[in-house]
Formats: sequence, structure tokens, C-alpha cells
Amino acid sequence: MPLRAARPTLRFVYAHPAHCIAFAGGVGLAPFAPGTFGTLLAFPLHALLTAGVDVTSQLIVFIVIFLTGVWACHVTGRALGVSDHGGMVWDETVAFVLVLLFTPAGWAWQLAAFLLFRLFDIVKPAPIRHFDRTLKNGFGVMFDDLLAAGYTLLVLALVKSLIG
Repeated sequence: MPLRAARPTLRFVYAHPAHCIAFAGGVGLAPFAPGTFGTLLAFPLHALLTAGVDVTSQLIVFIVIFLTGVWACHVTGRALGVSDHGGMVWDETVAFVLVLLFTPAGWAWQLAAFLLFRLFDIVKPAPIRHFDRTLKNGFGVMFDDLLAAGYTLLVLALVKSLIG
């Protein structure tokens, strides 16, 4: 039976591994802008996951954490009675890890990537908004952020090609 908690607590987050993952260990409980904090979590996670690891292994790890997110967000959404609760931030974290895998080195590129990703995640241009509204459950939660990551990477690639 769903909990239907409007404001989950730390106790809820740590009551089940899926909740802990979906809320990124409690980051999603931030009192404001939890998605932004979830995105910021991707920086240390990216550094941890990529240290001394080849690109193929990085992509395999990305797929594993994405699929884990699908499961965790599905289970947690059902428990809350809300398929995409604002506190479930693992989708932002994982999608931005993907962005960081392909972002050129340097703080300016990473800042631009962060700002673009947040813009696309918040504004949800087509077709992101369509999929955000129509796809539900864990896959839907994770997929719209994957599209925002794709938009971010396209803009970064365009800018990089223009400036050489």
C-alpha cells in the first residue's frame, strides 16, 4: 500500500534501498531546489566513477546506475503514490553524470554544462515535456532527464565546433 507522503522524511529515505537511491541518500530532501542539489551530486560521483577507468567501463557503469534508477524511482514513486516526486533526484544525478562523461575538461565547460542541463530539465522543451507527461513509473522519471542530458551535449558540441 502506498505511503502517499507529501513530504518524505529521512526515515522514509532510509527505510528501503530504493528510496535511498531515488532520493540520492537524502539529497532530495533539500528544502529548496532538490533537483539542483541532485545535479551537483553528479560532480563527486563522476569523479569517483571515472578515476582510472576506461570509457567503455564508464558507459557500462552509467547503464547500471541508470537501470538502478529506473528500479529505485519506480519502487519509491509507488510507495509515495507520486510517480515523479520532486525529492527523487537520482534521475538528475545520473543524467548529469552522463553529461560530464562527454563534457570537455575545464571549469567553464562544466559550469556551462551544469547551467544548460538545469535549464533543459526545468523548461523541458519538446519532446522532453511530452515524455515527462506521458511516460510514467521509473523509466519515465529517468528518461526525461536523459533527454535533457542529450540537449545539453548537443549545445556543448555546437559551441565547441563554433569556437574551435
